[in-house]
Amino acid sequence: MSFDTDILIAGGGLNGPALALALAQAGFDVTVVDARAAPARAAGNFDGRGYALALASKRLLTAIGVWDQVADQAEPMRDIKVSDGRAGEGPAPFFMHFDHREIEEGPMGFMLEDRFLYRAFLNAMEAEAKITLISGTEVTDQAVDVSGVTVTLSDGSSKRARLLVGCDGRQTGVGTRAKIKRTGWGYGQTALVCAIKHEKLHNGVAHQFFMPPGPLAILPLPNNMCSIVWSESDEAAKAINALSDEDYMAVLRPRFGDFLGEIELAGSRFTYPLSLSVANEFVAQRVALVGDAAHGMHPIAGQGLNAGLRDVAALAQILSEAQQRGEDFASALVLARYQEWRRFDTATLVATTDLTNKLFSNDNPLLRAARDLGMGVVGAMPGLRRTFMREAAGLNGELPKLMQ
Repeated sequence: MSFDTDILIAGGGLNGPALALALAQAGFDVTVVDARAAPARAAGNFDGRGYALALASKRLLTAIGVWDQVADQAEPMRDIKVSDGRAGEGPAPFFMHFDHREIEEGPMGFMLEDRFLYRAFLNAMEAEAKITLISGTEVTDQAVDVSGVTVTLSDGSSKRARLLVGCDGRQTGVGTRAKIKRTGWGYGQTALVCAIKHEKLHNGVAHQFFMPPGPLAILPLPNNMCSIVWSESDEAAKAINALSDEDYMAVLRPRFGDFLGEIELAGSRFTYPLSLSVANEFVAQRVALVGDAAHGMHPIAGQGLNAGLRDVAALAQILSEAQQRGEDFASALVLARYQEWRRFDTATLVATTDLTNKLFSNDNPLLRAARDLGMGVVGAMPGLRRTFMREAAGLNGELPKLMQ
């Protein structure tokens, strides 16, 4: 039976294009189906989405030919400071400070806006003859048989591939149609997201300030700006988001503090509800899930996209090695290797982010004392501190070749 493409990827966000480029370089013909009109997204202004790319993720982007296009828009994260406290009172005495000079590889990561990264992916896909991008349509149905999968698109056309990969987010249609169940819950929190201009230099330092309603992340961007991801209860976030820009900033300033001098809003404000949603299986017959389609987690450690890019690197390696050995790369045996590789790492990361959010997003005095003591211990032990830093940089565990 003939095939239109080797691998069809449903979802053209960031993981989808990254996977397409990695697979094309390995010799596969790839089709990416993106529900959104690609040029419109690439041309947009700041939409609140910025990513803390771990060093391992930067290595992947370099390997697939994307990093050089975005390097000028990326801000190195040289230090990370983690503290606990209450709005307006400042941080507790104990905190963690991760200094990139304690590891040999350089900055632990880079901050990069979505619009720049997506535009680079779009340019790279357009330049790759083995990638076909179909934008402005989506996969509406899929039918699997022993040799492949046939998908139906919203424009009425159909495509046949050996493997279907769902990169279509937490509400994954690919996973739902494959009857993959999910486990998850809401956190009762909403992230308030914006960009801030400030008076003093941030010097590439990222801050995570834990407060009882939820964490405040202050992440360095180029041009003396920071991306703010500020978690509040759903009810409080709704009320804050309804305020004028001036009143919004009046609520943010006591939480932010004055360590960067005067601050002001730069651009629009956004909100995103926070929840956990993990697929019970990452694979089904001739189907694999990647990124948020496999695991959507709390942004507390900024690891969502990084975990997805690890999926990308692992799946590309598994499929490429199977193809080189003459195996059916979309067989259940091959896909099981991908699931086995990524499942434990993902489960650990999901459990860590979930537990951290629950441990820090409260004002219990006993928990507060315990967590502040714990941060003090980590901060005082160089070996343990470096372990945390390497974890933040994405350098621990079994790294796929594209991330080495």
